Amino acid sequence: MSDTEILNAEADEIAIERLPLDAWHRARGGRMVEFAGYHMPVQYEGIMAEHLWVRESAGLFDVSHMGQLVFRAEGRVDVVAALEALLPADIAGLGEGKQRYSLLLAENGGILDDLMVTRLPLVHPFAALEEEGVTEPTGWSPLDGDTPDLDSPQFYMVVNGATKIDDIAHLLEFLPDGIAINHLEDQALLALQGPKAIDAMARLVPGVAGLVFMTAGAFEWNGVPLWISRSGYTGEDGFEISVAAEHVEALADALTAQPEVKPIGLGARDSLRLEAGLPLYGHDLDPETTPVQADLGFALSKRRREAGDFMGATPILAERAAGAERKRVGLLIEGRQPVREGAGVVDAAGVEIGRVTSGGFAPSVGAAIAMAYVPTALATPGTTIQLSQRGKVHSATVTAMPFIPHRYVRAGGAQ
Repeated sequence: MSDTEILNAEADEIAIERLPLDAWHRARGGRMVEFAGYHMPVQYEGIMAEHLWVRESAGLFDVSHMGQLVFRAEGRVDVVAALEALLPADIAGLGEGKQRYSLLLAENGGILDDLMVTRLPLVHPFAALEEEGVTEPTGWSPLDGDTPDLDSPQFYMVVNGATKIDDIAHLLEFLPDGIAINHLEDQALLALQGPKAIDAMARLVPGVAGLVFMTAGAFEWNGVPLWISRSGYTGEDGFEISVAAEHVEALADALTAQPEVKPIGLGARDSLRLEAGLPLYGHDLDPETTPVQADLGFALSKRRREAGDFMGATPILAERAAGAERKRVGLLIEGRQPVREGAGVVDAAGVEIGRVTSGGFAPSVGAAIAMAYVPTALATPGTTIQLSQRGKVHSATVTAMPFIPHRYVRAGGAQ
């Protein structure tokens, strides 16, 4: 291989991919940056203005970089048991159209990814894609003679964009033969977030107002199949919409034509999720961090804890019983100067005893805030700690998260 061929091969390996809406973002003034291997808009008119617009009205986010997966069984394989062996969530208790936050865990209890998993109804928009033979089950061959069990539960999972390839490799390695994974690479994903998101969505998609937080269903818009969940990553009410990539531009145009909706970039997405106290994988969560340390105990369902039969259960349950040495906490920073990821949590002698994993100015709070891992003895709200950034020491106070209340629409109309 020549030097030129080597350079071309290396360039191909690090090529940044384009999302289906790439040209759409650029035409609307989106400032594009690399994120999770894709060109993505960081902002349009400004991070603070976009942040406040979402809190007051509704913003449209392109999250098509995320991985969308469908799981189904071939023959007599139990897809519920297969997923429960890897996830600590109560998959068996998940009703059709119900969604749950969960974690992909390593054998040592570290977090490989955080994700959303939903039980699909028997009739759903992804069924046609499966019939086209997009994927085959692990360890399966057409010669085996088994066909999909149409009465077996199927599950839709959304994983982080930066980890989706590693996630799929992990799932293929540990799921039993006979579980098909359909990576929906031709599906785009949009998130419409904010208190007026329902007004815009209800005009375009009849029936969507019937969804409540963490539920999902199949809908149509102008004859185009949609899979919509009432969920998101901002702490606001909102929806996540899976749509075929060939139709996503028309749908984005229709949504942003609504008076409540503006396109929003990654910058505001990050400040919104930080105010909502939601961790970002690769920053606040990683393979060296356990659910106990990350204060994600709610993701370990009671039934699964009692059974102790999910990957990583032994070290996680032992740590849960003994108590973690460190914990993820929220911080209010003294003054308006933000303290960013990578800053150290230091003791009186200046020795680093923890680290900041996310930080910035919070427009809706009107103050600088952060998330950090600190020794458990310092994790009580009201505790004052010191942070070191670029040779300067900042004072901060541990505070409960979220920094602002969540405004999800739950069953019964409660928020």
